[in-house]
Amino acid sequence: MDHNEPDGLSPAQLAAVRRSLTSGRGALSRRSLLRAGGVGALTVGGLAGLSACGIPPAKREGQEAVSDDHSDQEKVINFSNWTEYMDISEDGKTRPTLAQFAKRTGIKVKYTEDINDNVEFFGKIQPQLAAGQDTGRDLINVTDWLAARMIRLGWVQRLDASLLPHAYANLSSQFRSPDWDPGRAYSYPWTGIPAVIAYNVKATGGRKVDSVTQLLDDPTLKGRVSFLTEMRDTVGMTLLDMGKDPAKVNDADYDAAINRLQKGVDKKQIRRFTGNDYTSDLDKGDIAACLAWAGDLIQLQVDNPAIRYAIPAAGYMMATDNLLVPAQARHQKNATRLIDYYYELPVAAQLAAYISYVTPVAGVGPELAKIDPALAKNPLIIPDAALAAKAHAFRSLSSKEETAYEEKFAKLIGA
Repeated sequence: MDHNEPDGLSPAQLAAVRRSLTSGRGALSRRSLLRAGGVGALTVGGLAGLSACGIPPAKREGQEAVSDDHSDQEKVINFSNWTEYMDISEDGKTRPTLAQFAKRTGIKVKYTEDINDNVEFFGKIQPQLAAGQDTGRDLINVTDWLAARMIRLGWVQRLDASLLPHAYANLSSQFRSPDWDPGRAYSYPWTGIPAVIAYNVKATGGRKVDSVTQLLDDPTLKGRVSFLTEMRDTVGMTLLDMGKDPAKVNDADYDAAINRLQKGVDKKQIRRFTGNDYTSDLDKGDIAACLAWAGDLIQLQVDNPAIRYAIPAAGYMMATDNLLVPAQARHQKNATRLIDYYYELPVAAQLAAYISYVTPVAGVGPELAKIDPALAKNPLIIPDAALAAKAHAFRSLSSKEETAYEEKFAKLIGA
């Protein structure tokens, strides 16, 4: 599937995105922050910190987290989120969806943008979690691999399903049952994050690039290709191209993918491995083609119609950011109500219109169309059935596997 135009961006959307580019809001700044965590996790020291944590866990892996709930007495939620990941008013003074929730429920949301990096954030809260103490946060938003680790350690509250009628009914089938949280007992996704192929049609001489094979083997692209520093996206896309399923990856398949990428490094086909900083090179044409995060491309296409993206026939990788209630949180019921609130269709539409990532909320299209019809038709926000079917997830890894796989990847990219 190739997308040669900026996906029907309306005048209203163009204006909003241009405002975001000048104000710092949106996918570009968000992506640089999110995937910085992937680089940090690649170091041996970072892996040791995540694996051993330096402090013995207060609970055995898989043990249920239980704590007293003060929601009825204290009408508050302490919510930690990533920067630029929540709707905000034009004057920058209010967050409309949070204000609506507070008005309806009487629950005040103390909203903090204090997640800049998965590894860094985990380092902040890990000592309290390991000691069985309250982190001071009732709701957090972390990427799937870290969510899986926290659930495995027993550091996350099981959600009360009776408080999640909208979430249960409206969660897209694509996100319903990750292997690290079957049936979503502990988490609900905030957004989906697709990794696809992007290219600058001027830099490719008008040719389409739509496979990892082209990225690694096309001599006309030599030295003008980049892959991502996020292991699960780069190795996952390579596995798919090799006919392997990242959801079932074994050591032999993983090593074969690493070796294939290493050949691309050795023959200088791959220029470098990047975080979000590929966007500038792709825009200028210094990078002709690359792996990219789809949320970046909506913005890049606004000012540069030469930017295209493609979904490989072999499929693409989809990660998620996920809402969790940490162990020992004081206001579990209040936090769970907020999760459910963001699965109400009008609210989900407001959020999707602002942050422009894949929404995990099924049936949001008509509500989103009321805000901007073009957004409702954008497959980078609402994938159609065919596109959703091509999405793949990297299976959750044991602590031992995670250490071994990330060390091999770190060696590959020179981290």
